[in-house]
Amino acid sequence: MSYLLDTNMVSEFRKKVPDSGAVKWFDSVRSGQLYVSALMVGELRKGIERLVDRDPTQAAALDDWCQRLVRGFSDRIIPVTQDIAEIWGRLSARTPLPVVDGLMAATALVHDWTFVTRNTGDVERTGVRVLNPFVN
Repeated sequence: MSYLLDTNMVSEFRKKVPDSGAVKWFDSVRSGQLYVSALMVGELRKGIERLVDRDPTQAAALDDWCQRLVRGFSDRIIPVTQDIAEIWGRLSARTPLPVVDGLMAATALVHDWTFVTRNTGDVERTGVRVLNPFVN
């Protein structure tokens, strides 16, 4: 089984004490089973850029972490393809979805993966398999 990680799942591991359920689940899967969307990289970049003026030291630390993450996932960063965009369009026409979460759900659907997220309510109605490993 393969999994698409939401941004909230990936960024959980930046915390000093990540959620125990997320850690337990992450330890139970092989890295080759895990994928991220190019959109997740964009969400991380947006967060870093918002910090640059306010806290340049923290922004630099996050930028370093993000670059290491991207290198680690290199061939497992999935672009938004035409198939993904069309599935998202169909899903969004029926029920409005948050754009990024909807595109990530469409990515998981196209590839027949499970979407790992804390925000299950945003995507459950898409029919994607969803996993919330968070305890709290």
